[in-house]
Amino acid sequence: MTAYFRPLVQHGPACPNGAVFLAGLPLWFTHAERLGRGVKSSIVSVQQIPEEVLNRLTQPRADIAGIKMDRPQIMGILNATPDSFSDGGVHNSVEAALMSAQEMVSHGACILDIGGESTRPGASFVPVDEEIARTKPLIEAIRAETNALISIDTRKASVAQAAWMAGAGMINDVSGFTFDPQLAPFCAETGAPVCVMHMQGDPTTMQDDPQYDDVLLDVYDFLEGQVARLEQLGLPQNQIVVDPGIGFGKTEAHNLTLLQNLSLFHGLGCPVLLGVSRKGLIGQIGKEPRKDARAPGSIAVALAGLAQGVQIVRVHDVAETAQALRLWAAVR
Repeated sequence: MTAYFRPLVQHGPACPNGAVFLAGLPLWFTHAERLGRGVKSSIVSVQQIPEEVLNRLTQPRADIAGIKMDRPQIMGILNATPDSFSDGGVHNSVEAALMSAQEMVSHGACILDIGGESTRPGASFVPVDEEIARTKPLIEAIRAETNALISIDTRKASVAQAAWMAGAGMINDVSGFTFDPQLAPFCAETGAPVCVMHMQGDPTTMQDDPQYDDVLLDVYDFLEGQVARLEQLGLPQNQIVVDPGIGFGKTEAHNLTLLQNLSLFHGLGCPVLLGVSRKGLIGQIGKEPRKDARAPGSIAVALAGLAQGVQIVRVHDVAETAQALRLWAAVR
């Protein structure tokens, strides 16, 4: 039976003898929760964690395209779409989108995630040519005006290729490299850093009736398998980011389980990205129907993720998140 180890993460100077640091971060743990399918969980000391697993949990993460992974980083969301759930239609020209991009960078975003196809629940498929037409001019404009790492949020190899040529430096695939069989080989060939996200189903149907045997372990196993696949193709593990995919084919209960146990995913040996900004979970629990008024709830969840060692938070409200992060770091 496979055993999984979720570090019980702590912080602060009162670090006892025997504690180990998590992923090169100023967070440490002395114990972990041992999990398995069909068995009751138990608490074990770090000395009881297998050496291979402990190494993956503790090894410092390499830079991603020059971005340090030993501290929290902000990825700003910039959707060049008419129908994205929160900011659809806001960036309906290259000029408007570029202004938003520059503002995000000035407020602290070191990565900009550019999307040309909405992946909100129920969203329709966007043809390749249209997705390229939405994203390529914007990437070219941003590349000319900022030094930020540009991530292309796409499931399609042709879109990723066009974005890469235009100046993108990272590929963020919400399908976890299951949609287009040509995308993973392209990333391996170019050495492009990637983000592998978990999604059950596709945007059209993913929220119809999501089911899991064990959502935490099912998502972990999927990400582990996709990381291994990318490595086999030749992409180094140290250039792979993982994302559990909050809100993508998951109920509120599924999402909360993942959020409460995020530190488990450090066992994959990769930086962890958390994207929950303005999502339905924030509106439902926070009782805020207006998507653009969900910054407080989004920030609360982001900080909870950072406390579990998440390296990247993907957000709409960059200035507000950066301010909260500075205060969070100062009091810790």
